Amino acid sequence: MKVIGLISGTSVDGIDTVLVEITGVGYAIEVRLIQGQTYAYPAALQAKILAIALGEPTTLEDLANLDDAIAEAFAQAAHAIQSEQPASRRAELIGSHGQTVFHRSAQSTQLGYSLQLGRGDAIARLTQLPTINDFRAADIAWGGQGAPLVPIVDACLLSHPSSDRCVQNLGGIGNTTYLPARSMGQPELNHVVGWDTGPGNSLIDLAVAHLSQGQQHYDQNGAWAAQGVPCEPLIYQWLQHPYFQQSPPKSTGRELFGADYLKTCLAQATEHHLSAADILATLTDFTAAAIAQEYKRFLPQLPQQVLLCGGGSRNQYLQQRLQQRLRPAAILTTETAGVSVDYKEAIAFAVLAYWRWHHIPSNLPKVTGAAKAVSLGTLWTT
Repeated sequence: MKVIGLISGTSVDGIDTVLVEITGVGYAIEVRLIQGQTYAYPAALQAKILAIALGEPTTLEDLANLDDAIAEAFAQAAHAIQSEQPASRRAELIGSHGQTVFHRSAQSTQLGYSLQLGRGDAIARLTQLPTINDFRAADIAWGGQGAPLVPIVDACLLSHPSSDRCVQNLGGIGNTTYLPARSMGQPELNHVVGWDTGPGNSLIDLAVAHLSQGQQHYDQNGAWAAQGVPCEPLIYQWLQHPYFQQSPPKSTGRELFGADYLKTCLAQATEHHLSAADILATLTDFTAAAIAQEYKRFLPQLPQQVLLCGGGSRNQYLQQRLQQRLRPAAILTTETAGVSVDYKEAIAFAVLAYWRWHHIPSNLPKVTGAAKAVSLGTLWTT
């Protein structure tokens, strides 16, 4: 079955779009990437998304209009990814994660809440393809975090026959999947664990925009941070954040590690008289230190390999800091295991849509905290 996967992450840097062919039954699947592309949001739309994600007041009418505009952008991406494909390679289904603008973790006395804009019914109408979206709602309804949802896909595509692995996504927020070595050729789904490790690129990107007066929006290859020196006392102080004291299952977003948190970080950096490069080095090493601390506290054992994906996997300074803090684990990328670094998350939501189409449960209760395994996503047909 040929499926389109669509997602825009917390960095809001564009719509990651894939066209894949999925074969197999149940969790024994193979995925072939036919084409992948990231389509930038129009500047005005991106600004509106970032504003609402940062908590700017809005009206219900403006929220509805934004929902429609994101759906239209996602539908255009779905059209574009297959525009040059022959009829034999056209998609039969769309899996759209949408654009997260708010995420609240589940608490002992309160269900979680997660809002992704880009309505699936509009995408289905605009593309004339059955579309599955709202993947997090069913897990949340059963008491789960609604995140992370990708670990089950990681287990099926990236587990190794003899090595324990972690798949570490470095989007705006970092999340990890621990994959024990396969047994008898099958992924060990009952032993997979995963959770959000804290900030990925979110604080780094915000700091780059602030320190460059809006002239830059990310630290290419980590080159700016590499000119500085991390401030270990600050990193230690930031690692005391309550989020890092919680045990998995857990999830987070810009609500915790966004603009407000960066303001606190910058104020504390001033007290230490840090240069701009020192600030970026410290924030980058903070991401690495948080990941290492989370692994050491909550994994059954440290992995032999860590496979990076997402935009942060191209940050060479961040890779170096991870290598330093996670020795002797080998720091690699998912590309070395045959899965695209840039499009792994979009591929995952194509797979989740494929499983929803076939009524296959696709959350991992041990990962999300849900009471049971359920099929994820809402199906919209034309």
